[in-house]
Amino acid sequence: MDVAIRTAGEDDREPVVRLLDAAFQDDPVSGWIFPGTEYRRATHPRLMAEFTGVVLDEGRIDVTEDGSACALWLSVPEDDHPDDNHPDDGHPDDEAAARLQEAVDPDNERLALITRLTAGMHPRGRAHEYLWMIAVAPDRQGRGMGTALVRSVLDRCDREARPAYLEASNARSRGLYERLGFVTREPLDLPDGPRMWPMWREPRG
Repeated sequence: MDVAIRTAGEDDREPVVRLLDAAFQDDPVSGWIFPGTEYRRATHPRLMAEFTGVVLDEGRIDVTEDGSACALWLSVPEDDHPDDNHPDDGHPDDEAAARLQEAVDPDNERLALITRLTAGMHPRGRAHEYLWMIAVAPDRQGRGMGTALVRSVLDRCDREARPAYLEASNARSRGLYERLGFVTREPLDLPDGPRMWPMWREPRG
């Protein structure tokens, strides 16, 4: 599918937040973090706003030209990985997890917990591209837009011999990523919640 893709700028902040919010409202992990429909509708956008801000500052957000899909990427350098002798030091670390909880929903301990858990399973020792989130507007899903966004970066990863990493939050997305060459690592079962699948992709020659 031929999809026009550009890099998001500051003017795209609010549209990206709305897109992420719409795409992840019914996601199993979002439902675990924010149980209850009304509660999730009220608080979930704040989490998406925090994620968007981080990636605008530290990474890159790709958006389709029509604004119906976006992908949040971070380039993780080799020296950004925690030292193996300090397994409790994650990326983001406990301090970052606490800041996220305070900014989004101070009484919600699951925000800090999931941040620490995902940081703990993040690969160490090799530089890679990290697909933090990808979202397609609900009325545009199933048309190959998400695949086009991911492929545009994976093609560069292959040229540069650079691996890629992500965490799939549902079985459907896991299947998509497997077709793109990602391999599932040991899954993470959230306490009394859904399963997440960390996935790693070696560059293709």
